[in-house]
Amino acid sequence: MDGTAGEAPISYELRGAVAVLGLNRAEKRNAISDRVIEAIAEAVQRAEAEARAAVIFGYGDHFCAGLDLGEHVSKSALEAVRGSRRWHAVFGQMERGTIPWVSALHGAVVGGGLELASSTHIRVADSTAFFALPEGQRGIFVGGGGSVRTARLMGAHRMADLMLTGRVVSADEAERWGVVQYLVPRGEALDKALALAEAAAGNAEMSNYAVLNALPRVQDMSSEDGLFVESLMSSLTSATPEAEERLRAFLEKRAKRLEIPKEGDR
Repeated sequence: MDGTAGEAPISYELRGAVAVLGLNRAEKRNAISDRVIEAIAEAVQRAEAEARAAVIFGYGDHFCAGLDLGEHVSKSALEAVRGSRRWHAVFGQMERGTIPWVSALHGAVVGGGLELASSTHIRVADSTAFFALPEGQRGIFVGGGGSVRTARLMGAHRMADLMLTGRVVSADEAERWGVVQYLVPRGEALDKALALAEAAAGNAEMSNYAVLNALPRVQDMSSEDGLFVESLMSSLTSATPEAEERLRAFLEKRAKRLEIPKEGDR
């Protein structure tokens, strides 16, 4: 993650069934500008078309330090609203698309960087990662979906604490809060993220789609409505030819079995 790949704000590589996107503004701590957002949108669309899972990481010492404030400070209120809504649309393409996204986090995961990470489905942080939402100190408010996505990960009260006080959270704390699912040693986040994405890419496509799109919506429903949607998605996924073949492979002992954790890993 030390080098960059050309002048494009986002690098793109297809590794087998996994698309790999790199935030490529290391000199700006990978701050997100309007150009970066459009590059992310283009890369996400490409990944949806040719990959079965995707990874996003940052070049240099940081994942992403957030909004490009130099660009933002000159915007009118209406331009800022339009910009925020564009972030929502692009990040929503990742969160509610057709392929799983894994983020590899190191260094600063701050402001808009945390909002971007929150739109991915699995987050891997190495020991150098730190998390913050300094919008209150900058005189602004989150605009990339943080009040919904990030607040649901860590809880609104914890998010308010970060925004009100400028508190910086370590990778260990972020894991305890549920902001990240995996914590790895320094420099190992990308390798772990790639391994997880490869595993997800091997799933049935319809099952992945149900996890990405039905599961979060069920959380917003009443219990009865959620159970009804669960039954519908369960029947739709199991009725596909791919599901039938996978079930037969399991019954005929052709499929890989679950790996039971060793006692020391539990």
